Formats: sequence, structure tokens, C-alpha cells
Amino acid sequence: MDLSTLLNTPQLLTVSDLYHSFAAYTITGLALGAIYALVALGYTMVYGVLQLINFAHSEVFMYGTFAMAWVVTYFHGTASSGQSLGSTLGLLGVCLVAAMITSALVALLVERVAYRPLIRRGSPKLVILISAIGASFSLAEVMGLRDRIAGWFGLDGKLSNYVSQARNVYSSPITINPHKVFELGGYGVTDVDLTVIFAALLMMVALDVFVNRSRLGRGIRAVAQDPEAAALMGVNSTRVIRTTFLIGGIMAGVAATLYMIRIGSTRNDAGFIIGIKAFTAAVMGGIGNLRGALVGGLFLGVMENWGSAVFGTQWKDVFTFVLLVVILLIRPTGILGESLGKARA
Repeated sequence: MDLSTLLNTPQLLTVSDLYHSFAAYTITGLALGAIYALVALGYTMVYGVLQLINFAHSEVFMYGTFAMAWVVTYFHGTASSGQSLGSTLGLLGVCLVAAMITSALVALLVERVAYRPLIRRGSPKLVILISAIGASFSLAEVMGLRDRIAGWFGLDGKLSNYVSQARNVYSSPITINPHKVFELGGYGVTDVDLTVIFAALLMMVALDVFVNRSRLGRGIRAVAQDPEAAALMGVNSTRVIRTTFLIGGIMAGVAATLYMIRIGSTRNDAGFIIGIKAFTAAVMGGIGNLRGALVGGLFLGVMENWGSAVFGTQWKDVFTFVLLVVILLIRPTGILGESLGKARA
């Protein structure tokens, strides 16, 4: 069962459908959840260090999706074609680097403009949160007005492949055709499924090792646990905060690339729903906990697909947030519920 179908096709299914297509819903749920988890890492790291929610992180992800699509357009052209994953690995590698750099730069811009000046002035957290919300809407609108911005500089003709119909869906000209690798429970697990899941897991393991083993990672945990004590020990909190946003942006760029491989299209508000779901995953797993973001993302993706099978895809968002409320009522700190500052190596 294709993930885009599960996401976009309203239909009423039954428990019997879940039983007979259990493997399909589970594998596609894990693929979706892996993307949620990567985006959730940005939310959970910023919260762990600043005790603030970076509401602009959804747009950091969205810019990464456009970077990926634009790189494909630049090298391949606008002619639509379907290709296998193996034949596009080189191009996808370039797309991955471009998406990571773009998302990282946007994340640093958000930190520099919406966070750092207010933090230095000792502004209340509510003011900083409102600033982040403003940055979120501003970034989305800039992408939605990119045709007019290009027109101001007389570049709308030269850049028409990238800026035309700025508020419509923008699709990558290359569609990745999945190929079955093996069968599990009647579902043909594809190379795209495996790439999305294992690439996300690899990035999250690398981040976990970095935070727990490296010197800079220890600095991040120190600031998360006690900023004043960390400053007395010589930890540069500004550098730590900047690095936290940078890492969150890199992870969002990876998520954006995997999302485009799986879904293939984006738009200026594409980050909104993904951002809400990723934030939900971070809270569900235990906000401020890196491993909680992983667990929460994978759990949310699978449960969302299972809920869609039982109640219908039109109810999947309702099911997601009801599930969040139930989990928090049972365990208010989330599934793992351990802060970044208390994380163990």
C-alpha cells in the first residue's frame, strides 16, 4: 500500500483491512514515523537546551524539500520521468547535501533573528515563542511569494522553473519507482521503504552518539541541565545554542530528502502538518529526549496508519491527537520522559 494513498485518500476501512494488510500498514507507518522522528529531533533539541519550542522548525523542513526538488530540476530539467532508486543515487546524494545545507542555514537564520536578540535581552519566554511563530509564517510566505520576489529583480523569466505558480504544489520531475526487495506478511517491502527507515535510524544513532560522546555534545547536555553552571565551567552557551539549531536543521534536511523520495511533491505550507505531527511525536516520546523523539516518531507513524485502517483515513488526525492525550494522561512526561540534560551515554 502506497504511503501517499494512505495520507491523502479518504476512505472508510475496517479492522479486517488492518488484519489482512497488517504488514503494509506497519512498514509504511514506520517509514512515515521515521520522517516524523527526524523532524522531531529539531524540536526536542531546542526544547532541551532553551526550554522553548521552535515553531519555525516546520519551515526549516519545508525549505529542505524545495532544495531537493530544485536540485533535481537543475540537473534533470522539467521533463517528468520515473526512475529506479539505484539509478538516481548519485543525484539523490547531491540533493541530500543541498537539503541539509539549506535547512541548516534556515535554522541558523531563525536562531540569529528570532531567538538570539531576545535571549540576550532576557525577554520572557512567551515573547520568544511569539517571535518563533512570526518567523514560521514569514518563512512560509516568503516561499509562497518567491515568484514576486524574483520579479522584483527581473529574474522571474530565468527562474520560471523554480518560482512559477509559487503557491501551488511543486513536484520533483523525477519520480522514484519503488522496487520490491522481499515480501513480509503479504506486503512487498520496497527499496524505498528500507532506505527511508534505515537512513533515518542511521542519522538518529549518529546524533545520539555525537551528543553523548563528543565534547560539544557534552556541552549541549551541560547547558540543557544547568546553563549557569555550564557557563561557570567555560561552556559558551551561544555557541551551544547555535550548534543545536544547526544540528536540528541538518536532521530536517535529511527528513526533507526522504520525504521527497517517498512523496515527491511539496508546497510553501508543506511543513505545517508534518511539523505538528513531529512536535506531537516529540511530546509523545518525551520532549527534550533524543531517543524519545525516535520512539515517539516511529510509534506515531505506525499508530496513525493503524488508526486509519480501523476508523478511516479521514479520521487519522483526530486519532493521532486523541492518542497523544491518552498517553499524556497515563504518562505526563511522555513514553521515555527523560530530559536531554539527564541523558545517559
